[in-house]
Amino acid sequence: MKEIIFASQNKGKIAEINALLGPSFKVLGLNDIQFYEETEETGNTFEENAKLKAEAVFKFSGKNCFADDSGLSIDVLNGEPGVKSARYASEKANNEENIVKVLKELKGKTPAKARFSTCICLIWNEETFYFEGKAEGEIIEEKRGRNGFGYDPIFIPQNHKRTFAEMSAEEKNKISHRKKAIQKMIAFLAEKSNLI
Repeated sequence: MKEIIFASQNKGKIAEINALLGPSFKVLGLNDIQFYEETEETGNTFEENAKLKAEAVFKFSGKNCFADDSGLSIDVLNGEPGVKSARYASEKANNEENIVKVLKELKGKTPAKARFSTCICLIWNEETFYFEGKAEGEIIEEKRGRNGFGYDPIFIPQNHKRTFAEMSAEEKNKISHRKKAIQKMIAFLAEKSNLI
């Protein structure tokens, strides 16, 4: 089993990625390596923010690691909240406050075409690689479901009738933006390491 560090403290995300990567890898979170510094996400793109986080963890640990930056882009809001998805309502905003702000901005404009994007920056054997995944869909005007996190309760993926928050973790994993990016990373790691 090969250890790889995921630049996150989010237990939900770490569990999700552990399930996706499978038994050949053990995914460690930032708490597992006692990395408690906050990396400022000053990039203008998901790619730039993922790179900032991955480089900070690699500098600290010297180990293979990856970071992701994800967000929701809504067409009628010119791509917002985008890289500010986690802090759309304010720097300290929680999921609920961010959803409230999005729905306020979209008043009278729902359903609104949108997509979740994930960019992964992987530092593997001291080289840097990027993997991207997208989930197209639409934003609805009221929250539905109790699962997931972030904007999941107001996002219905394309060709589905339920929000991400109404799906089980397994159902969401099959079609999520993160899953698509992770699958690309897994294919890359399989080729590089013969581990999977």
